[in-house]
Amino acid sequence: MAQALRVEDLCKTYIVNKRQNNVLKNISFTIEEGEMVAVMGPSGSGKSTLLYSVSGMDRPTAGKVYIKDTELTGLSEKDMANMRLARMGFIFQQMHMLKNLNIMDNIVLPAYQLHKGKTEREKIDSYGAKLMRKLSITDIAKNDITEVSGGQLQRACICRSIINNPDILFADEPTGALNRSSSEDVMKEMVRINEEGTTIMLVTHDMKVAAKCTRILYILDGKIEGELTLPSMKESSNVRDRENQLNHWLIDMGW
Repeated sequence: MAQALRVEDLCKTYIVNKRQNNVLKNISFTIEEGEMVAVMGPSGSGKSTLLYSVSGMDRPTAGKVYIKDTELTGLSEKDMANMRLARMGFIFQQMHMLKNLNIMDNIVLPAYQLHKGKTEREKIDSYGAKLMRKLSITDIAKNDITEVSGGQLQRACICRSIINNPDILFADEPTGALNRSSSEDVMKEMVRINEEGTTIMLVTHDMKVAAKCTRILYILDGKIEGELTLPSMKESSNVRDRENQLNHWLIDMGW
């Protein structure tokens, strides 16, 4: 299977009050196409820094990152921005959307930015509507972002994140601002999107979220200290067994 993401000897260092803080220390790993990988670890372990560094939102201090065959660490700022737009999708805990646009317009905006020609807009609108139907939010298409629930807004963010058919989807605590019911709904959609072929890397502190993934990386003090592989959700009908397996592994890791 081809690699969607390859990370080699990644380091990230910050200088704070003339002191060197090594947040990421020679991290290497790969994610295969079609995988759904969670990164877990205690607060301050480097989870979000890792996600931001491999997705091009932040520049690593050293090391290399590849999305398929493209090395991100050598790209200019302009090329990196184009790479994020065309080949990556992003979901965050805080659901950032433009207040002056309705839900549908927010979803299709990245595709409008990627395809400048007006002749493409009919196709984009059709695809945006299709994604909204898949995620059961068609009825809020014309709503302002303040007129929908948190769960609906996060599902809209998922639609926006995959409108350009990215090579990989990055998610930072995608259910962190949601209640348990909305979190379950959002994760069902992310699992379905993954089963349809989208590669996903997410950061989470929620064991129930991580248990939906096929692989979990455990990061501690800027290093990956272990990983756990779980069967695909299609192969494992008992979610409780997955959660118990993950829980025992996390305890062994010092969680």
